[in-house]
Amino acid sequence: MELSAALSGKRALLVASTGGHLAQIVRWSERFGLQPDSVFATFDSEQSRSLLRDRRVVTLDYVPPRGLAPAVRAGIRLFRATRRERFDVVLSTGAAVGTAAWAIAQLRRLPFVYIESVSRFDGPSATGRILERLPRVQRYSQHAAWADRPGWQLGPSLLDDYTAVPAADRPARDGEGRRIFVSLGTIKPFRFDALVDAVRDRMRPGDTVTWQLGVTTRDDLPGDVNQELRAEEFDRLVAESDVFVTHAGVGTLLRALELGVRPVVLPRLAARGEHVDDHQLQVARELARRGLVLLRSPGELTTDELDPSGVVIRRSGDTSA
Repeated sequence: MELSAALSGKRALLVASTGGHLAQIVRWSERFGLQPDSVFATFDSEQSRSLLRDRRVVTLDYVPPRGLAPAVRAGIRLFRATRRERFDVVLSTGAAVGTAAWAIAQLRRLPFVYIESVSRFDGPSATGRILERLPRVQRYSQHAAWADRPGWQLGPSLLDDYTAVPAADRPARDGEGRRIFVSLGTIKPFRFDALVDAVRDRMRPGDTVTWQLGVTTRDDLPGDVNQELRAEEFDRLVAESDVFVTHAGVGTLLRALELGVRPVVLPRLAARGEHVDDHQLQVARELARRGLVLLRSPGELTTDELDPSGVVIRRSGDTSA
């Protein structure tokens, strides 16, 4: 049975890390038509408080990438918090907290569905590889290139929802600088100074900039500097800015595309200590191939690429101009 049909109308326990994993599981819950009283389990952040403000939520302590010991503690907390709840299925999009979700499914004797992140183009993440070794897991890839891997099957992909089209001319703002919004997401403990420096060094006189830096704390930047932003404020800044510059975090990219914006994307690289691996480069390359982002490295970014792009993103079924 097709996954959407199999999950439609089910009451689910949905477990995901904040960031792209949470953004994806929220999208899946809507696409699959899960029961509105399904329960989400994730970490406390501005993103989770905003995205899930009208949902039922169990708040877990932060589980870092590949953090198996914290995942065990999260599993204990999750079991205690939901032991009186009734569910039809447990669903996770990772990251390491997905192993806690599997444990809960086994203890509760529930089906467990794991949908690998859309950012994984060449094979499963570390969590996905762990779950390959565990029984009673329905594992789905969003990419056909490796969906024939033993134990996996091809599921739907969130990327197929979007296309790039030429933008209508925007009214000129004579004598005004560009409005720039920069977001680095909330991944811990990885800094991304290279992106920050690239944007700062390519600003023109009169430009205004808002920064959302996460753990990349700085005291040498012009403009409005924030560690985190509420989802509503993030959306407003993406929509109103002349250019949106960001890392290749899946949650950030999907939200920009949802808002009709083609971002300028500088992926984090493991070699610079900006993430655990190079999956951000993979997702950025695929989105660039589809025309959905402008992909650059910090050294390649030019001043002119901080101008409005002339491209907007349209979602499937959207007939607006």
